[in-house]
Amino acid sequence: MISFQMLKNKTIRFYSVNHRYLTLLVGIILMFSLMHNGYAEVKSVATLENNIWHTKVGKQVQITTDVTNSQDRPQPFAYIVQVQNQDGVVYSLSWIAGTLEANQSLNPSQSWIPTTVGNYTAQVFVWTSVDNPDALSPPQTMKIVVN
Repeated sequence: MISFQMLKNKTIRFYSVNHRYLTLLVGIILMFSLMHNGYAEVKSVATLENNIWHTKVGKQVQITTDVTNSQDRPQPFAYIVQVQNQDGVVYSLSWIAGTLEANQSLNPSQSWIPTTVGNYTAQVFVWTSVDNPDALSPPQTMKIVVN
């Protein structure tokens, strides 16, 4: 079951229930714009309507999750984000791999800049490794409409 929560800064975070060893919180889409003084400022570039994200062509979005290792031992992992259009064509595939220590949390993020108007699906996977698709959490899906 996927639920969502509105945070104080009007960011919406999706989350899922704990499955196996990692808890995966999915779904903040944010844009990072560089201010004149060199510091990063976070601005929301997506809105949520009827469980579908809406954004614009050319706006950098971040697909961000919180990953927690609830075990009492280190856990290798690969955080994989795939973005497909409505025809199943993959527009973006990226990953981060590492090891989470016992009870450690991480907030990985992968960026995507949509170049074409359309309907997209972002899928987030947490596997043991890129070469080993042993799922540490159920895959999560987000619908994104780009105008």
